[in-house]
Parts: sequence; C-alpha cells; structure tokens
Amino acid sequence: MSKLLQSMAVLVLAGLVVCNVEARAAGDANPARVAEMKQTYRDLWLGHIYWVQHAVLGSAKNSLAQRDAVKKEVDANTKQIADMLTPFYGEARSQKFLSLLDINIGAVREYSEATVAGNKSMQDAALARLASNADDFGAFFSGINPYLSESTARGLIAAHGAHHVLQINQYKKKDYAHLDETWKMMREHVYVIADTIMAALAKQFPEKFS
Repeated sequence: MSKLLQSMAVLVLAGLVVCNVEARAAGDANPARVAEMKQTYRDLWLGHIYWVQHAVLGSAKNSLAQRDAVKKEVDANTKQIADMLTPFYGEARSQKFLSLLDINIGAVREYSEATVAGNKSMQDAALARLASNADDFGAFFSGINPYLSESTARGLIAAHGAHHVLQINQYKKKDYAHLDETWKMMREHVYVIADTIMAALAKQFPEKFS
C-alpha cells in the first residue's frame, strides 16, 4: 500500500511539471489551438478511464455480449488516443504508444481478476507489470520528446495505474462511499496526463499549433 500511495503522490509533482511546460510553450504556439487540442485529448482520456472501469469492474456480472460491446469501446478509444500522436511522430510510434496503452489496460484487467479471485501472487504479478509498463512509457516519451522527461512520463502513468488499483480494491471491499472520490481523482489526473503531453508537443512542434 505504501508504494501505491507513493505513486499517487506523483500527481502533485506532475501538476507542477505541466505548469512549467505550459509556460514555455505559450510563447511559441497559438494558445487557442493548444487549448483546443488539450480539450480534445482530455475528452479521450476521460473516455479511457470510463470504459476501462466498465471493462474491469463489471466484467464478472456482464453478459458475453455486454463484455464484447465494452471491449470494442475500449479498443476504439485507445486507438483514438494513440492516433492523436500520428501527425507528430508518424504511424510506427503511434502504434508503439497503442501497444503500451494496451499493456497497461491488460495489467489493470489482470489485477482486477486476481482481486476477485483473492490471488495475492497474481495481484503482485499484475502490479509488477504495471510498474514495468510505466518504465516503458517513460523511456518512450523521453525518447521522442525532449520536453517530456522520463521521470515525468513514468510518474504520470504509474499514478494512473495506482488509481485503477485503488478503484478495484475499493470495489472489491464494497467501499462505495469512497469510489466517487477516487473517480474524481482519476478524472483530474488523466487531465494532467493529457495537458502534459499536449504542452510538450506544443513546445516541440509549435508550427502544428498555429
């Protein structure tokens, strides 16, 4: 649990980072266009946590048809998030991002299934996969954008995974009183993810935000 809280604490640090990157980007790119792109990306990331939540929390109770419908929504949303990077980095890197996000979703699903089954070793394996995935995200973004550090990208995704874990644990314990608070925290954090990525893109590619 201490590691979980440490990961969640990154949210505060990430907020400071995004403010710093935004300040530097504002002088180069059209602020109105940057704001528009951020809002679009925010909406996609909000859809991400909405559909992943339905995919993992309702899986055991849903029919096969319902599970298939939700999976299609998850897949479509994930592709849209990845496609936002294509105009900047090309198809290959967009596909790499897509694969990393798919791994993240898979690890969250594995943790949920392990939690339902009460299997501690499977939970630990899923947590280790989430941690490795956060490392991979850090290396990916720092390798393609000089304005998004490895530690920042890693921390953002680590906290994102920690929020899913917290939500799953609360749902298992029927701690419904705190689920709403967790959802609000998740929503605000994916906004930080979207804003941080877009601010870094605006700094690296100001001509695309004209």
